[in-house]
Amino acid sequence: MTAPKETLTVLYDGGCPLCRREIAHVRGLATQRPDSALCFVDISKAEGQMPYGAEREALLARFHVQRSDGSRLSGAAAFSAMWGRLPGWRWLAKLASLPGMLWVLEWAYRAFLKLRPALQWLARRWEEAPPAPHTQAALLSLHMERELRSDHAGETGAVFIYRGITAVARWRGDAQLQAFALQHGETETEHLRLIEEWLAPARRSRLLGPWALAGWLTGALPALAGRRAVYGTIAAVETFVDHHYQQQIDHLRAYGGPEGLLPLLERCQADECHHRDEAGALAGESRPWLLRLWCAVVGVGSSAAVVIARRL
Repeated sequence: MTAPKETLTVLYDGGCPLCRREIAHVRGLATQRPDSALCFVDISKAEGQMPYGAEREALLARFHVQRSDGSRLSGAAAFSAMWGRLPGWRWLAKLASLPGMLWVLEWAYRAFLKLRPALQWLARRWEEAPPAPHTQAALLSLHMERELRSDHAGETGAVFIYRGITAVARWRGDAQLQAFALQHGETETEHLRLIEEWLAPARRSRLLGPWALAGWLTGALPALAGRRAVYGTIAAVETFVDHHYQQQIDHLRAYGGPEGLLPLLERCQADECHHRDEAGALAGESRPWLLRLWCAVVGVGSSAAVVIARRL
């Protein structure tokens, strides 16, 4: 029988809009893993209180986690310990465990701390932005807002995937591939429109330009190799998207959310599964090793893009 994990207490600054959003997302992920053994304490409310009141300023200055024995980790080491308890983030903890990586992450964290005051000011401005047109959008939890931001970035990338395919198919005179891309692209454009009704412009990813470029290249490069490469790529992308939507659907079914959001995500997932199945059938079961390698790279890239889009 596996011994239970020690509890890690995450000490965070609830007065910081960046920290609030980060911890709200972390809490959402922790609920998906019952053995995460994470608890959370808002240090900004600990003034004059023990055991944190006397150290309040020092704890507010840097991110900390506290072990069961009372010892603490701070900065990159604290993030690494927390990442190891979260689904989808454990790879970051493994990355941090590589020789020299914790030093690099600590250097990056210290650089972030210098920018933190300016980023806090921007975050407060975004919090004051008017709500999205959808009447239920104001009821979004911070966790679901982050998930929708990653959905919006993903659907932006998907629209440009099909634009990249269309451009190459038109150049090559491949009417069949062009028709495939145009039909699927219309569906992704509709998904993007629907998600934008839930997510005000100020809440969307600040990296939509890079996501669009990455999407266009993800579509155009395999299109240069032919239809089979395109179909294999789409099947790989949509397999990832199916799982990504399913995580959000499971969360809403377990914890609830604004009316209308669950049906929207279920509709998007159903469309993506149809795209996956159609592309998979066209690609065939036997695929060259180079295509399998490319699809693996696409899957890893999609996963990394979601992690980044949730935050930026």
